Amino acid sequence: QVSLVESGGGLAQAGGSLRLSCTASGRIDSINYMGWSRQAPGKQRELVARITGRGDTIYADSVKGRFTISRGDAKNTVNLQMNSLKPEDTAIYYCTLSQDRIVNVEGARVTLPDSWGQGTQVSVSS
Repeated sequence: QVSLVESGGGLAQAGGSLRLSCTASGRIDSINYMGWSRQAPGKQRELVARITGRGDTIYADSVKGRFTISRGDAKNTVNLQMNSLKPEDTAIYYCTLSQDRIVNVEGARVTLPDSWGQGTQVSVSS
């Protein structure tokens, strides 16, 4: 069982900044990626940013150049620095983790379903 705990959400003005953090705990064998998704009222959940175990990153077009995802200093931690915030960034932000589970002594792996945090609210006022 993996637990993801998010922190850092809150209220910001347009043009301001917020920093989200997420720490994963529990049995984690081999991380494929950690990332952030968000869901605004009345909209589908969407990917915001993701960082792989090798450090490769991807971003939604809507946040490129404004948001930066990075690994934290602590193990199994990921951060999301959000700058130049816009009212349309208002949403609940969820931390996600994908991992492979090692299933035998030969090292065979299976990819587990993504783990999700409880979410943290980000509100941006105009």
